[in-house]
This record gives sequence, structure tokens and C-alpha cells, in this order.
Amino acid sequence: MKKALRIIVTVLGILGCAGAGLAQANLSTEEIVNRSNYMALYQGQDFRGTVSLTIIDKQGRMRERQFNMLRMNMDGNDLDQKHYVYFLEPADVRKMVFMVHKHVGQDDDRWMYLPSLDLVKRIAASDKRTSFVGSDFLYEDISGRSPEEDTHELLETTNEHYVIKNVPVDSDGVEFAYYIATIDKQTFLPAKIEYHKSDDRLYRVIETLSVESVSATENGTPTTYPTVIRSVARDLENESSTEMVLSNTQYNLGLKEDIFTERYLRMAPKEVMP
Repeated sequence: MKKALRIIVTVLGILGCAGAGLAQANLSTEEIVNRSNYMALYQGQDFRGTVSLTIIDKQGRMRERQFNMLRMNMDGNDLDQKHYVYFLEPADVRKMVFMVHKHVGQDDDRWMYLPSLDLVKRIAASDKRTSFVGSDFLYEDISGRSPEEDTHELLETTNEHYVIKNVPVDSDGVEFAYYIATIDKQTFLPAKIEYHKSDDRLYRVIETLSVESVSATENGTPTTYPTVIRSVARDLENESSTEMVLSNTQYNLGLKEDIFTERYLRMAPKEVMP
């Protein structure tokens, strides 16, 4: 069971926003952070994609995971969302489901369906900083971290990036002392996130490797969404890494909210099937 409980967003972030925004002068640090949060997590009213994970451990051994993912925004304020993840490969996790009801400002609701046991398991909110199905991405990387959970300081502005230091408001619930986010000035997507311990030691890195503009229709008007389609998470302490590749990406499908309910944990909806 522990093996099955670790893999992602963010995904998930690993997943993105509506329309490429041009970099603007004189943005406040708060505006930069909020725009980046929107671009990384809230683009489009809903989203569907296939995620492939390649996990490489210290000895060079490789494991792979693949899943289809649905995401739906629940309001227009970059707050609550619902996520549905349906595992395709390998055989030992096939038909496993991970579902999140994300609540900004309070604990998320999280479920895991384990088909081998025909068991629906609630996942504690405290597990959000643990590995997502054995990968170097964490649960929180998939569903996202709220900007309100950190204080933010603009360290540097270059021709291409904003560099922001983020310090947790509540240090008891996380394993890092701070993280440095390098944000692309054109797309506002994170180019790199570097996590540090209290002694300033860098121990974890998430890096964007490739971004594509995904065509979609928003309120009847053609648009594009800049989307991270390839990224990597590296654990420098364990000397492991996980590459995430996103494909079959679609926005604004008109998903129905009842897909993201417990009744569909055992009976996956057609929208998430291969």
C-alpha cells in the first residue's frame, strides 16, 4: 500500500493558466506571486491530460508511472479546485485513483482508491509534503501550494526572470526553511524552484524543461495556454530524480462536478479513461 501511495500536479504543476501574459514593469512581489500561482495551477475552467513519470533512484534503477488527470476550478478566485487522477501503468497500480478537493485556507480532502484491496482510503492532510506514489514529486506539487502559506521577497529581477524567496508562515508543517522560485517574465510559469534547509543547504529542485502553448476555446474565443509539458524533480539527498511528461492536453472540456465524487472512485468516469 505504501508503494501505491506516492507519485505529480503542479501536476500537477505543474499545470497552467489562461493566455500568455506579457511581462509588466513595476509589478509588486504579491502580484508576481499571484500571477505565477494562477498560470501554474488555474488556467482554463477545467483540464485533462496524460502524465508519464520516469523515476530513477540512486543506483540508476528506473520505474515508470502513467496516469490520466482531470482538474476543475470551483470558482473564479484561484481558490478551490478538484483533481481526479486515474492510473494506467504499471499493472500493480492500474485503476488506482487519487482524488483531491483542494480548499485554500483549510485542509484539503484527499482520497485514494486501491483496486487490489477494493479499498477507499482517506489521506491525511499532513501527508501533502510526502512523496506522490514513490516519485520525487510530492502530493503538494500536484495540487499546488497556496501563496498565503508563505511570505515572499523579491530578490532579483533579470531580463528573463523574477527571483523570489518564499518562507513558510508555519514552519512546523514543512521540511524546508525556504524556497527560491525563478519565474519566467513572459509566461509567469516557474522555471525553477529550489528548496533549502535551515542551514541554507539546497536539497531539492524542481525544474521546467519544456513549455508549449496549448490551443483551446474560452467563452467561444480561440486562445492558447502556456503549459509545462516536461519537468523534473531532483532529490539531492537521496540522489534520485523523476521526470514528468504531459501529453494529450486539453482545456475547457465542460467537465461535470459529479465526476469528482466518491461514487466515481471505484467506477472511473469515461472522461478519464484512455
